[in-house]
Amino acid sequence: MRNVDAAGLGIGDDYPPRLMGVLNVSRESPYDPSVFDDAGEAAAYVDEELIDEGADIVDIGLESANKRFEVLSAEEELERLDTAVAAMESVSGDAVFSIETRYHEVAEAALDAGFDMVNDICGFADPAMPRICAERDVAVAKMASPPDLERPGAVEAVDDIYDALQREGLTDKTIVDPAFGGWSEEKTLADDRETFDRLREFRGLDRPILVSINRKNFLRDLAGRSTEEALPVSLAATAMAVERGAHVIRTHDVAETRDAALIGDAFARDRVRTTDGDVTVEELDVTTDRELRRHLDRLDADETAARRGTVRVFELGGLAPAERDALATATAGTDAAVAGAPDDDRRLLVGTTAALSAVAEAANSPSAALDRALAAVDAAPD
Repeated sequence: MRNVDAAGLGIGDDYPPRLMGVLNVSRESPYDPSVFDDAGEAAAYVDEELIDEGADIVDIGLESANKRFEVLSAEEELERLDTAVAAMESVSGDAVFSIETRYHEVAEAALDAGFDMVNDICGFADPAMPRICAERDVAVAKMASPPDLERPGAVEAVDDIYDALQREGLTDKTIVDPAFGGWSEEKTLADDRETFDRLREFRGLDRPILVSINRKNFLRDLAGRSTEEALPVSLAATAMAVERGAHVIRTHDVAETRDAALIGDAFARDRVRTTDGDVTVEELDVTTDRELRRHLDRLDADETAARRGTVRVFELGGLAPAERDALATATAGTDAAVAGAPDDDRRLLVGTTAALSAVAEAANSPSAALDRALAAVDAAPD
């Protein structure tokens, strides 16, 4: 996993999780506490509520991305940029400033005015955006979206989200955002939950991951909470997201989210990373065949190797002596292993997906119950 330098701020596996606080100069934004049209008031909010509370990055939005509102043109966004620049210049605290836009013209003007990075909510639907960011050598968050400047984030299936992030390529300083939230009528809460469940797969893009899950519907729905009541579910999801490999958390609740992110980071998997001369070693955070397939695809390798690359462990109980013997015999000719005390009716069955399938195929079972148990092992989701 490569790190990204955002105006001196390191983002990636070698750094702690980074917090992206939010300021809106858009009158349409649905979250009132972060909306300002006065530069002085906006700067005070950034200093007191974002930077002082732990924000590493301040993301300034010029318009609401809510699908209910008309999309502003680049010219209309540029008219609002002066307020964003004035607010940034009035801030006394230290942070990386990000401009949220979908237009390369706005990104270029903002960078000229002193912004440090870009948050492209349309995922390079403007094909000039990656060129501008690469030429300026700035970090850019790329949100998964269709190739349409009027449809930010409107991708449903997780496989399509992954493909959307690859479209138009990735700069060396791209941060990927899988786009949580109701960006289209077709996108469901179940789609968001599946995306979150499969978050580790996005590490296969070899770029830091940004998640924007603060008080989102797919979390509120699980707990039956309103937006105002949804902070606890957001914090629980934040810790889980960081543990699963997220590097930047975009949030309106900076202080609380900081604590949740630190807990997630403290209990995340240790990932070995070392360099000796030109030789590098990195332990990949892979727990499923599907996650491994993403990395194999990145290396243009044979994806069938995924079935031989991740180990799974099952406990089978209530086995009669004949069933235990049949299981041991079926395992003997495979790369799987079975373990248990001689007089115990339980067995641990350990192996890769391919090896466990071989056990199921080789079993000469004395009982239909064991046949069904091994079939369940073989059919377990990858």
